[in-house]
Amino acid sequence: MTTQADPILEEEKVGAFVGRVVGELGATLNAALVVVGDELGLYEAMAGAGGLVPGELAERTGTTERYVREWLNAQAAGGYVEYDPQTRRYSLPPEHAVVLADEDSPFFMPGAFQFMTAIARDEPKIREAFRSGCGVGWHEHNHGVFEGCERFFRPGYGASLVPSWIPALEGVEDKLRDGATVADVGCGHGASTLLMAEAFPASRFVGFDYHDESIDRARERAQAAGLSERARFEVSPAGGYPGTGYDLVTTFDCLHDMGDPVGAAGHVLASLAADGTWLIVEPFAGDRVEDNLNPVGRVYYAASTLLCTPASLSQEVGLALGAQAGEARLRDVVTSGGFTRFRRAAETPFNLVLEARP
Repeated sequence: MTTQADPILEEEKVGAFVGRVVGELGATLNAALVVVGDELGLYEAMAGAGGLVPGELAERTGTTERYVREWLNAQAAGGYVEYDPQTRRYSLPPEHAVVLADEDSPFFMPGAFQFMTAIARDEPKIREAFRSGCGVGWHEHNHGVFEGCERFFRPGYGASLVPSWIPALEGVEDKLRDGATVADVGCGHGASTLLMAEAFPASRFVGFDYHDESIDRARERAQAAGLSERARFEVSPAGGYPGTGYDLVTTFDCLHDMGDPVGAAGHVLASLAADGTWLIVEPFAGDRVEDNLNPVGRVYYAASTLLCTPASLSQEVGLALGAQAGEARLRDVVTSGGFTRFRRAAETPFNLVLEARP
């Protein structure tokens, strides 16, 4: 019997990795602090306010000075806010405010922190799924996942869906302006549906999602926006939503979550008009693992481990594409469902924007 000799460690590499891990520990805890700052309005109160002492920020937000002081020091250590040792005041740079305090900004990120920390809270369920091989359905997660998901994706949709993605599709923008029927499948809280309904008043939209709670929230959003006559929402699975003759079917960041995406593709095809279009927005990914070993891929692989892959495995077929499926794998799914035309219409650092036609 032979045994391998203990490896000779390079101390500089060990030290460098330990330093990286320490940074990760700070980032892990800071994620919760960003959620606190977002929910308590701390970032919003700092935006445009110049330098503040902790007591001033506490007074502005109805919070306690001692907690605020510790939070500010953590934010300053992480580079989220700036600290002036001469005045002992803290400030939020305007470049940071558009990321942390302006929910209408395309760069707004606290929703992502809400989403990711909520996913992490369900880690015990995922740990057991690792052992059993079973799935964990979307509906089995906590409410923060549903709300955080919508807040995570909405800024990107707001910045790109109407100005860039729809115009990149062949003939779709003109149809929507003239009056089209649209099915938004896997609509969640309805952010994408309502963005389109607001931009194209001559068209009619219906959002479908199997999750009752999300559909209830989407209906509330439509009513509040005055769009409920042009945008309605129904509880229905992706592989069985009602209606035919749709000019456009959309799926936003959800095809990879489906247990049977090939079956869903076939249903989309059957529901489309003869000259209809399927808009597929998916997380950006290359086709090879090595293409995705970068910061964006890291976020998506992690989210896929904790959320997307378990969701697919909880359903029939359980293909489990994962959030980093890549264009080639998605093409295979779509064409296996019967589509003959498929192309990349647009992209962002975070999304692949794909067009499929019969």
